[in-house]
Amino acid sequence: MNKSHFWILIFNVVYLLIFGGYYLNAGNYEFMLYIGVIVILGLFIAANLHKGIFDNAILWMLSIWGLLHMVGGGVRIGGNSVYSLHLIDIIDKGGQFYVLKMDQLIHFYGFFVCAVLVYKLLIATGSDDSKSPKLMVFIAWLGSMGLGALNEVVEFMAFISLDKTGVGDLYNTGLDLIFNLLGALVGAFVARKLYQKN
Repeated sequence: MNKSHFWILIFNVVYLLIFGGYYLNAGNYEFMLYIGVIVILGLFIAANLHKGIFDNAILWMLSIWGLLHMVGGGVRIGGNSVYSLHLIDIIDKGGQFYVLKMDQLIHFYGFFVCAVLVYKLLIATGSDDSKSPKLMVFIAWLGSMGLGALNEVVEFMAFISLDKTGVGDLYNTGLDLIFNLLGALVGAFVARKLYQKN
């Protein structure tokens, strides 16, 4: 572990301890589950740092995503969670059918990051982006959307397993998937610019 990895580790440990204590005290087992997922992913990443797949940019982006997720569910403004904050009134059909919410921006960002990560994983496994750049972008987009669908499965499992969650209804799930898709698409093109060989 180098010095930059040490500071990334400290950043993650600090916010996970703070929010872990907060959610445990509040009896919010949904977000305790999410903290468990973050810890497991963190251990996987730490075990694979030596392979050079996870550069500092990706590590910081993942860390910020984790923090945003903790803030989104834990911090309340005017009685509402940060996730549920209405930002711009683009579409409002009542209930959870609303665009644009903070939750949707965080989904966009999260799966933007996943697309960058998938692209980097493709390069690390020997894919040559100079020979098939469009295919690499497409696979990174699809891979990130797959991770987005997995995220919704985790949310669904929390919804059916716990008495009270902030997961939301079918409109929320559908809008999450749309913003996952859009973030993944932009992230795949940005990854191409970041990591292209020529």
